[in-house]
This record gives sequence, C-alpha cells and structure tokens, in this order.
Amino acid sequence: MAGSFADSTAAINNILTQEANRIGSDIHKATLHTSPWIDLIRQSAFPEGMGYQLNTLIYDRALPIKNGGSLASGNTGVDWTALQTGSAGGSDIGFTAGQTTASAGLTDEKKATLDFTRVLKSYSLSKAVVESPRINVEDLRYAAHRAEQLRAIMDLMKESVRNTWENRYRDEYDRLADNCVLCKSASTTFITDGEDKQSFVIDDSDGLAQAGTTVKTGDLDDNNDGTGELEPSGNISNAVMDKIYFQLIRAGAGLKAYGRENGRPIFSVVLSSEASHQLLTEDDKIRDDIRYNNAKVGELIAPLGVEKSFRGFYHLVDDLTTRYKSRGGEANTLVKVEPYIVSGNKVIVNPAYESAEFEAAYVLVDDVMESLVPQPITSAPGMTFDPIQYTGDFAFRNIPDAANNPDGNIGFFRGIMASASKPIKTQFGYVVIFKRDTDTASVV
Repeated sequence: MAGSFADSTAAINNILTQEANRIGSDIHKATLHTSPWIDLIRQSAFPEGMGYQLNTLIYDRALPIKNGGSLASGNTGVDWTALQTGSAGGSDIGFTAGQTTASAGLTDEKKATLDFTRVLKSYSLSKAVVESPRINVEDLRYAAHRAEQLRAIMDLMKESVRNTWENRYRDEYDRLADNCVLCKSASTTFITDGEDKQSFVIDDSDGLAQAGTTVKTGDLDDNNDGTGELEPSGNISNAVMDKIYFQLIRAGAGLKAYGRENGRPIFSVVLSSEASHQLLTEDDKIRDDIRYNNAKVGELIAPLGVEKSFRGFYHLVDDLTTRYKSRGGEANTLVKVEPYIVSGNKVIVNPAYESAEFEAAYVLVDDVMESLVPQPITSAPGMTFDPIQYTGDFAFRNIPDAANNPDGNIGFFRGIMASASKPIKTQFGYVVIFKRDTDTASVV
C-alpha cells in the first residue's frame, strides 16, 4: 500500500505552475464539446434495499381479438352484432313476452377477448471512478495565481465528468435500442428485433480488439459468406427518416414525443452537424420546409437552441456522435473510432475520427430508457462517514500515511459515478448507421 502511494506522488510538483514571472494572470484551458444527451435522458434515483440487479415489467400493447380467438390467430378487432332481429314493421323486434335469448336470435353473441402480454427486462448498477494526480498543499504557497489555476483544474475535472456521462448515455441508448437501420444506396435494411442483433466490435486505432467493450447493432454479414452485404453504402436520407417516423407513429411512440405541430408528434434525432446539413439540403423543395416553418418548439427542446422542426424531427446536434471504420474481411464488423486520443501526454482530436467512413444518428424517444443514480447514504446506526455523491462530484481526499503522507498535506480529487440504465419501451429506439463520406442518399 505504501509503495503504491509513493508511486502516485511523482507528479505532485508538476500540477501547479510555480514560475510567476513567466505566465500572465489569465489561466486558460482547452474545453471538450458538449451534447444534448444529459438534458434529455430521463433520470431518477436507484431504489435502495433491492440489490444491484433489478427487473422492470413492461406490458405490451393490447387489442381485442375477434370471436374468442387467441393472440396467435392474429385476427384483431371486434364483431358487431345487430340487436334488431327483424324489420322495422315486423313484430319480432327485440324481446317480447315469453321469449328467451335463443328465440330472440341472440345466441350467436361473438365476444372479443382482450389478452395481456408482458416482458421482464433486467438492468444492473455500474460504477466508474475518476481521480486527479496527487497534490501537495504546501505547493499552493508558491504557485502563481493559485486560485485561478485551481479553478481551471476544477473546471476541467467537471468537463471530464460531463463528457463521461454523455458517452455513458449515448452508449447505453445504443445498447438498449431495439432498431438498427443500416443505410444502403439500393435498399436500406431495417433490423427491428433487438434479440436478432449482434455486436460490432469496438477496436482501438490499430485494430486490436479491446476485451469486454462492445456496442449492439446489426450483423453485417447477412448470408454468412464473408462479404458483408449489410455494410452501409448510402448517406442518411429523408426517405429513411420518413419511414422511421411512420413506424414510430404506428408503434404508439407519439404519446411521448418532444413536441407537436398541426396535431402531429415531433420526435428528436441526435446527429452530427454534417448529417443534419445532409438532410436539410437534400433537394431544393425540402428547403421550403425549413423556410416557412414557424411552429413553436417543444418546451424540453427550446432550451437546447433548436428553433424549428424538420419533417417530423427536431435536429439535436452532437458533433461527438459515434463513428466507425470498416474492419473488412470475414469479421464483417465496424470498428468504433473515438473522437479524442492521447498523444504526447495531451488529449487531442483523433484524426481517424475526422476521416471515419461511417456514422450513427439516434432517434431519441423519452420512453426508451431511464438512468437511475444511487442516492448518497447519509447515516447508519453506530457509523459516521461523509456521504458519497454518485453523480461525479469531486471531493478532496487527504489520506494520512506513515511513510509518504505523515503530515496529511498530500491529497487528491476523487469523483465517483454510478448508474443503472433501466430499459422501458426499447422498441421505440432507433440507431441509424450510414456512410458519411458519400453523396449517395440511402433509399428504402
């Protein structure tokens, strides 16, 4: 334990700049791009006293089945039976004295049945920890503009946590969404059953698979012949988005839309600036849709800077959306390309992200998932402790150590994040994967 603490103190003196005569009074910092994921994913508290893994019970849509049939028969609807058994001028209208149900002609009452189906979906709690390098508080005595430097450091730690949550929500939505759309220049493929979808392997830039890191989407090799028939070949198009829109309407997702215009529900699609431009400028006629649209934006969307909808969707820009490159060969997988990499001990924009062939857009519906964060435990019988905030709030930890920190003046910032992604109506979630480096629009 003492050895590990000693190893971690090597960078103590390198955190704060001490040479006051070589820097100005303004301490600047580089920032990371932010996205709409944090604002729109529903969040609530993880229930206490129920373990780490829970189940949610989801009831499917229920419709009457004709004439006492079963769900397997597929004959939805009801049969209407006339109560009048004769002509308007006859004497056998309805019941008369002494008549039974049979003699009144009502024995063939065709009853429709209403059955209910449901499914259990499990989810569990996951945790992540972020720590700063060790800081010697004695160094603050000699640091230049120490308040400004510490403020910049705190801001950077907050941005790193925000970026971590954005990635978490994006990846979890990708994992839970049942529908994957692979845009093709000839015939776009809609994979509509989450159980039928396999995983694209997430690799690093040199193509070596990283164990335990996968995202869910479609198997590119449809015929298992090594040719990857389902690899996207078309750019995102309004034809594809129109089909998704009508599928959502028929599935009943309109009740949880982010806005309404002319009585029609408006959904949200999270996509890059380039993908949004591709849809908005696909042809001249479509541009009139933008020019003359003065409808009011939904209350949840307006604070994000969105001014209008387009063909049933609000465009929410996420310029750090998921991008892929093609692995090729018999594996037939897409390789995820991270937007940032570490080079020379600095975080820089990944050049491979700029040139990646494929990109993902996400149709966001409120009912797909919910993020559950544990509440801090504030007390327990016979115990005293500081409550832990599981949202990533940084706390300064000063842990005495007889050999390396006898005075207790060496500490570090530590942030803890924990959440469980509760699946709800995952059939409303769509991941659209397209070939971003082509001008060929995908067709349905």
